Formats: sequence, structure tokens, C-alpha cells
Amino acid sequence: MYNLTRRLRTVQEVEQYFPEFKAFIDATEQEIQRPKDKNKKRNYYSGKKKRHTVKTQLMVNKEGKILHKSRHHKKGRQHDYTVYKDEQPQTPSQVENVLDLGYLGCEKDFPTVKYSLPIKKKKRNMELTEEEKEYNKNHSSLRIIIEHTICRIKKFCIMGTYRNRLKRYDHISDIVSGLVNYRIMKNSVLP
Repeated sequence: MYNLTRRLRTVQEVEQYFPEFKAFIDATEQEIQRPKDKNKKRNYYSGKKKRHTVKTQLMVNKEGKILHKSRHHKKGRQHDYTVYKDEQPQTPSQVENVLDLGYLGCEKDFPTVKYSLPIKKKKRNMELTEEEKEYNKNHSSLRIIIEHTICRIKKFCIMGTYRNRLKRYDHISDIVSGLVNYRIMKNSVLP
């Protein structure tokens, strides 16, 4: 992963990390073994996945390289936007953050950051217009890059169902993220 703590000074430096000035952010749930403690069982259980999980947020660039990975959140059932508020990755002002509907409310709470969100239906019975459907289709075709990166991470067997101690989770996921970045850089150099 890259060191984003240092301030990028020129537009060329920003474009080096963020091609086309876009950053893609999404959170993923990682299945873990069921905890033995009753309180931990309740805290780690995700009703959406029907499993015990932890949640991690990733930010990738247009090439799929992981630029930021949050620490794991113990409550896998936690909403994506809550994780974003806790672990908001700092992006330069020129960069547009491309998000999914799990991040509704970002534009109100963080008005200085550029966001791109899909259009949500106004009411249950109302359909989107053709222009709105086309916008959502283009938006999802841009966002597919982060979904592919998450898939690359989960292809490593250790990240399929995490069976190690949770205090080691962040360290191991950092190693796997580094391997994913290495494979992306290696494949982009080859003709």
C-alpha cells in the first residue's frame, strides 16, 4: 500500500496515485470462525451474511491497486457509512470518490470532498428514468474495479474464512493486500 500520509504537492503526483482522478471505496465483510464467548457471538454476527464477520474498508485506484485499508471493525454488521466515518481515507481535493448506495449521506456530512453516488429511487413505486438508469449503469461499470480487487483478496485461502486469532487479522490482511498490489503491478508491466 502507498503512504498517503505525505501530502501530494503537484497535480502529476496526484495523478500518479489516482489515474483519472478517481478513488473507489467499498467495505467488505470477512467471515470468521464463530467465537466461543456469548457476547462476542452476538457482536460479530451479521444478519445480512448469516455468519460471524468482521468488516474492512478498502480504497483502490483505477488500476485496482489498494491505496488504503482500514483496520477491521469487530462488528461485521456495522453499516458501510459508519466504517467510513470512523476510517475516512484522506483523498486530495481533485480526486472524486466513487461509492455505492451504502454511503448515502457522505455528501451532507463531508461537503468538501467530491463524491459520485448512484441514483436511488425516490419512492417504492416510482421507477428511475432512462437517463438515471443509464447513469447508474455507467456508475456500476466504473465501480467494478473495487469489486474485482475485493475478489482478488478473498481468493487467498487465508482470507476466505479467517481461522486465525483476530488480533493478527490486520497484519495478515496487510500482507495479502501487498501481494495483490504486487500482482497488479507485475501484470501491468508485462506486455
